[in-house]
Amino acid sequence: MTATAVNGEHGIPPLILYLAFDLGNSKWMLGFTTGFGQKPREREIPARDLRVLHEEIALAKRRFGLGRMAPVVSCYEAGRDGFWLHRHLESRGVQNVVVDSSSIEVNRRSRRAKTDRLDVRKLLHMLIRYGSGDRKVWSVVRVPTREEEDGRQLHRELMTAKQDRTRVTNRIKSLLASQGIQMEVKGDFLGALDRVRLWDGQSIAARLRSRLEREWGKVEVLTEEIHSIESERKEMLRSGQDPSVEKVRQLLQLRGIGTNCAWLYVMEFFGWRGFRNRREIGSLAGLAPTPFQSGGSGQERGICKAGNRRVRMMAIEIAWSWLRFQPESSLAQWYERRFAQGSSRMRRIGIVALARRLLVELWRYLETGALPEGAELKT
Repeated sequence: MTATAVNGEHGIPPLILYLAFDLGNSKWMLGFTTGFGQKPREREIPARDLRVLHEEIALAKRRFGLGRMAPVVSCYEAGRDGFWLHRHLESRGVQNVVVDSSSIEVNRRSRRAKTDRLDVRKLLHMLIRYGSGDRKVWSVVRVPTREEEDGRQLHRELMTAKQDRTRVTNRIKSLLASQGIQMEVKGDFLGALDRVRLWDGQSIAARLRSRLEREWGKVEVLTEEIHSIESERKEMLRSGQDPSVEKVRQLLQLRGIGTNCAWLYVMEFFGWRGFRNRREIGSLAGLAPTPFQSGGSGQERGICKAGNRRVRMMAIEIAWSWLRFQPESSLAQWYERRFAQGSSRMRRIGIVALARRLLVELWRYLETGALPEGAELKT
């Protein structure tokens, strides 16, 4: 992607058109330039209008005196628009990078002004540095294939359905609590509701009863949806031949690892990402430490939380499960020696450290087949 990567006539590298996007719901801000010192050309277009986008690229090439075949390098921040724009740009010969928003540097001296125009100029400046070979200027998101991206839908839909059911169930409990009633919201809820009496012996008011029935109907619909998704996942685990499904089966052989955990770990993390070392795993899971050292002083400010929140939440949950189901493993014994006898705060710190180390061990297990030391398989 560097300017010298494509040689023009007589060995002189051609000029590159740099393009930065600021993506909004109703409009996109585009910024064009050919390098440092060049005043950027800024244009606003309707969101997702690809015809206007390519017209603006052609106009920018003429504005800067570039040929029709001049290379174009672009970037935009990862967000709600996902990766479809990246795939489109790549199909049209544009070299695009998707940038992790949290890795973009900001001025620490004062309160930072923010507008779409300023954001585009900032991205353009950093894109030129990146194109010139500065790979530390930001973090580039690894774009999944269509199949890899589609594989993440099942467990995300399941998690959303469970969260929605919990939200509706909590609303029902709150409505009952407003009348001084506490009861389980499950099974034959409507039948149990018939038997409930208020403090003065009266039954629940008609409109409140109707609302509770409608809310319970939502719970039943969501429960059916959850069962359907889990059945689909179970069938894929039984007969699927995809390499990612094979990795899920491999993780399920370990004690303390359930279907939800194994599926999320593989489809969200291990199934399509290429890790080179343990530091990348901790960083992408949001479990990397953030030390602060200056002169003779130093302190640890906790984990960065800049990675995948779903994997991070599951990693903490599985770390507690690992202590219960794999007590003889070296990781569990390490935790017992270092943190188990400390305060509740030290135990929470220790479980985060255990979660990070366990993620690394599970990665090695999937890559090499080597069990975590002392770990046991399910009988």
